[in-house]
Formats: sequence, structure tokens, C-alpha cells
Amino acid sequence: MFEEKRVPDRQVRAAQTETTVRVYQACSPAVADAALEKQTFGGLEGTTWLDPSFRWAAYASGNGSKPGHERVLAVDLTRAGFEWALAHPGPVLVQWEAERDLDHTLLDFEAIRVGLTGEATDHYTDDWITAITDITPVVRDIAGLLATDQLHKAVRLVPYEPPYPLKEDLAKAIGATT
Repeated sequence: MFEEKRVPDRQVRAAQTETTVRVYQACSPAVADAALEKQTFGGLEGTTWLDPSFRWAAYASGNGSKPGHERVLAVDLTRAGFEWALAHPGPVLVQWEAERDLDHTLLDFEAIRVGLTGEATDHYTDDWITAITDITPVVRDIAGLLATDQLHKAVRLVPYEPPYPLKEDLAKAIGATT
């Protein structure tokens, strides 16, 4: 009997290297331009949401078309910073939201969203960011390919996001499943 391996309901997945993890942040053109120039963010207020899932970031930004979210930036963070955020529920909010496919249809597993406030925002802007890249053209190219029924080409543009290895206690603390 064929049995398909199921993705865990709540698994942190992200593009990553040995030293960094990639998250996405949608923002206005003015914020994006300043962040790209300075390679950090300035003057962030309220909660800053980071999405390790490319597909969720594309969905949340309306493929870079929602007002105030017209640009999508890939932000590479230190692994230590990312894990600090996950381990500090005071200044950090962890939410699990239904993952989306490229057409933004709900999938039956969840993606993590990380909301930074206060001290966590300061660490993010001052200590954790190693690089910021504008990926808005890729997000919009995917939307264009989907609009012309070229899913096979759109899929090739999506970054590889393997499971992020979490220590058991941290996975339990954030409600991740393995």
C-alpha cells in the first residue's frame, strides 16, 4: 500500500545556510529602499512580522501589491538571533498560520510567523541581520507566470526551504511538531 509522507502540521521551514536563516519582510517602497541602502531597518514601530516561508510572504503581501507591502525583502539573519527570537516569548510573538501554495490556496499544514517587539526589534536591526535582498521581482514574476498558466516555470523560482533543525525543548516551547 502506498503511503505518502505527510509534512508535520507545524514545522519551521526556511532557506538557510550553516550560519544564517532567511526570513521575508514586506514593506513600503520607502522602507525597502532605506533598508537596502543601510542593510538594516530603522525606526520600526509596533510589531515587525518576519516570515520564514516564501509562499506565506508572497500571500501576505498580495504578491507585492498590497498598499504598504509593495516590496518583499529577503532578510538573512544569524541562526543565533533567529533562535533567540523563538526562545523569548515576551518581546516575540510566535503565530502559526495555514501555509499557502503559490495560488495562495490554504494547505493542510502551518507556517510560522515571528513578530518582534521592543528588545527583539532592537536585536533584529542592530545584531542579527547579515544581508537584505529585494526579491520583489521574483515574487511578481511568479505571479505573472501563474496568471498565464505556467506553474511549471513558477515553481522553479521558489526557494528551497528545508526543515529548520530545532532543539526539542525549543520546538515544544513554540508548538512545533516533528
